[in-house]
Amino acid sequence: MKEEHTNHPLVQLARRAIENHLVETSFPLPTQIPGFEEPAGTFVSIKKKGQLRGCIGTILPTASSLVEEVAQNAVSAATRDPRFPPVTREELGEIIISVDVLTPPEPVSGLHELDPAKYGVVVQGGYRKGVLLPDLPGVDSVEEQVAIARQKAGIAPEEPVQLFRFEVNRYF
Repeated sequence: MKEEHTNHPLVQLARRAIENHLVETSFPLPTQIPGFEEPAGTFVSIKKKGQLRGCIGTILPTASSLVEEVAQNAVSAATRDPRFPPVTREELGEIIISVDVLTPPEPVSGLHELDPAKYGVVVQGGYRKGVLLPDLPGVDSVEEQVAIARQKAGIAPEEPVQLFRFEVNRYF
């Protein structure tokens, strides 16, 4: 996983999309960002005072462009994460946003092909899927990573699953 510690154009895009939605303005969003033309799955994470405040994403692209994917996931992370109340206008100055751009998931044959610092994981049991991004604080082992993804999907520990891994480029 690569991390870009700048006020990256994808992060600026996510913030502007959230602001447009919450403040009901229409600052123009870019239609393209050089170097990010290909559609991809993305996750937008929002933190406030170091604590998660919202995170929504897509494993595979659902929009026709990466710019549209990030904008849609940013608004969803701010307003539709069922774990949190929607972000308010008053919080806009306090939130920190990161954007993860995912590589397509690839199947793995077992836990030995995973690494929670390098790879995100998709755990699939039937129609249920649990996803966990890589390099999350407190997730130090493959077993923890898979257990959390199982729990998110409502998949019991003894149920058979398919495992997939993906990498991310994370932008701040």
